[in-house]
Amino acid sequence: MPTLTDLVRDHTDLTETDLEWLHALVSDWQLLADLSFADLLLWVPLHAEAELPAEARRPKNPAASPVPGWVAVAQMRPTTGPTAYPEDLVGKIVRTGRRGLIDVAWRERRIVREGDPEWGSGIPVREESIPVRRGAKLLGVIQRSTNLSSARTPSRLELTYLQSASDLAQMISEGRFPVPGEEPNLVRSPRVGDGLIRLDRTGRATYASPNAQSAYRRLGLATDLVGESLGEVTATLCDTGEPLEEALTAVLSGRAPREVEVESNGSIMQLRTIPLVVGGTRIGAIVLIRDVTELRWRDRELMTKDATIREIHHRVKNNLQTVAALLRLQARRLRIPEGRAALDEAVRRVGSIAIVHETLSLTPDELIDFDDIADRVIMMAGEVSTPETRVTPKRTGNFGVLPAEVATPLAMVITELLQNALEHGLPAHRDGTLEVRARRYDEDKEARLVTVVADDGVGLPADFDVESSNSLGLQIVRTLIVGELGGRLDFRPREGGGTEVVVDVPLDQSHRGAVSTRPSRPQPLA
Repeated sequence: MPTLTDLVRDHTDLTETDLEWLHALVSDWQLLADLSFADLLLWVPLHAEAELPAEARRPKNPAASPVPGWVAVAQMRPTTGPTAYPEDLVGKIVRTGRRGLIDVAWRERRIVREGDPEWGSGIPVREESIPVRRGAKLLGVIQRSTNLSSARTPSRLELTYLQSASDLAQMISEGRFPVPGEEPNLVRSPRVGDGLIRLDRTGRATYASPNAQSAYRRLGLATDLVGESLGEVTATLCDTGEPLEEALTAVLSGRAPREVEVESNGSIMQLRTIPLVVGGTRIGAIVLIRDVTELRWRDRELMTKDATIREIHHRVKNNLQTVAALLRLQARRLRIPEGRAALDEAVRRVGSIAIVHETLSLTPDELIDFDDIADRVIMMAGEVSTPETRVTPKRTGNFGVLPAEVATPLAMVITELLQNALEHGLPAHRDGTLEVRARRYDEDKEARLVTVVADDGVGLPADFDVESSNSLGLQIVRTLIVGELGGRLDFRPREGGGTEVVVDVPLDQSHRGAVSTRPSRPQPLA
């Protein structure tokens, strides 16, 4: 189905500013559909040179309307009543004259109502056309269609809904809705069915739906809401000993378009106010109310959980740094070079894990920008090179954001491979280069990450085999990559001399499994 943007750009002369206004309108017109118990269809005039489809063509008439036809760019069905149009009409093009009410509403710039219902598909439908204005400019016409198959004597609730819908329609025809400057959270905003309060121009409630009355009961109101000043009642219920914010008072009195939350008696309510301004005069307001107590308590529990997890990562980082410091002190006391070297390796391994936990303690979720971690690990490798040898480490490519279950073992793997290159790949008393390259790619719709650790040293021995190697560092690398991450590991000669170690891991760790180190070669980096 074509989008609103596509249809407007392809078939009309409307500007980008006009398009933004239409987007704002259709993002919030569920309110009008629900209050009207009616379907809404937005028609926009075709540009003068538009090519009408064969079924919509007619002989050209010099006295005809300058609008050759109309294209339906958006459609909305009510959640409060039956639909009049079960089929999708977005993208439909009709010529001028086929929808008489639309033509009249456009030409006379006023709301036009049909006296008798139409019976096009065996269902009585009452039609109405509402011109859409932005400032003084007409942008289109809303066709409002009400299914009358279940018509009956309307209740007080339905009469209030219909009157509110009539006021909103008038505001649309005057270019006052959507309200300029209002940015409601349309995903979580209160809906008509959640609860509705109608205010007069003084801010007093003239009607409250049963759901709205129940919401204020949960806030602690013991009396009827009708006849009361909504701002004063809410201020009394939420009395904290401090004066109510002026902005909140303006919203609850119906003067300002905004969303607010109020909390009282252990309940939390979300309110949205839509001021009603007709003919330049403020006549009242619609207030939608929704009980969000459970949602907010759940949000708070999640925030508490996230804070606890970050605190755990912070403490783990501190403990690991303490362990690394103790190992470093112990290494200084040792006289045996082999023992000191083993402890130094342990310090580096613990340090690389501590870096990951330090980053996790600063993030609100279990996702890490791994580029910073990789740079710190690479810098550590450069710092441990011997004084007589200058090693230049560098990184190319981006790791991006990684989940914690990938970041922790990968940081340790890079540490081990860099240390292995320093000890065995680069000859003593000669400057060298260490490079870490990263690239993401897709394999069978699976996101993967390739990491290459390369040096320009002496290269691999002729009989080298990672599976039979007795090096503890390489055993750790193989266990983490193949066993824990379900990835692939490959050692190969570097073009121009030296060694490249290619690590290829899947980024989605929901299905882990060990694979052989060499059934298929990792993807090369470009």
